Amino acid sequence: MKFAVIGLGSFGSNVARTLYQRGHEVVAIDKDKDKIEEAKSFSSHAVLTDASAKENLEALGITDMDVVVVSLGSAMEASILTVLHLHELGLKRIVAKASTEDHSKILDAVGATEVINPEKDMAVRTALKLTSPHILECLPLMSGVSIEEIAPPERFIGKSLRDLDLRNKYGIQVIAVRELIPERTLYVPPADFVIKDSDVLIVMGEEKMLEKVTAS
Repeated sequence: MKFAVIGLGSFGSNVARTLYQRGHEVVAIDKDKDKIEEAKSFSSHAVLTDASAKENLEALGITDMDVVVVSLGSAMEASILTVLHLHELGLKRIVAKASTEDHSKILDAVGATEVINPEKDMAVRTALKLTSPHILECLPLMSGVSIEEIAPPERFIGKSLRDLDLRNKYGIQVIAVRELIPERTLYVPPADFVIKDSDVLIVMGEEKMLEKVTAS
């Protein structure tokens, strides 16, 4: 796939680096010369330009990209203008980083197809871990629904998934189990799978029900 990453701060540069390492074509864009020099090591092309100007985006051939990531940090006006121009140019997928809730709403209104607020997302995940000690990791899917990695509560140990009946009781689906002994990941485990204290359960369901199940 072809990606453009606009804004090479910590977030943007790490997105670009990861995409490039995974074998994708990455165009890294920033108006800071030093950041562009650094980006040459983790991008297919590194371009020095002001992406908030529509004519600069057109000159880059930005419409050839499958996905454009806009990560302009606290430069709210520049990020909003960039997303607006990308939308007007017909980009199908525009992923934009927001710094505040209001920023998120504006980016959504001007054409972003996906808005990310890393600080908010990390804060939510941290709060969940602090209040629910069995939650190891959390991936929000939509409003009120998540995939979570949980350490099995003591009452789960030695019981089969059939015995626990989490789906019927709580609407929670165990989609995988990561075992340490033996070391493997079992996808869609059978109903007779017996949970061990060393297992990690990967579950999906409503957050309020997940919190209820993982409560100590």
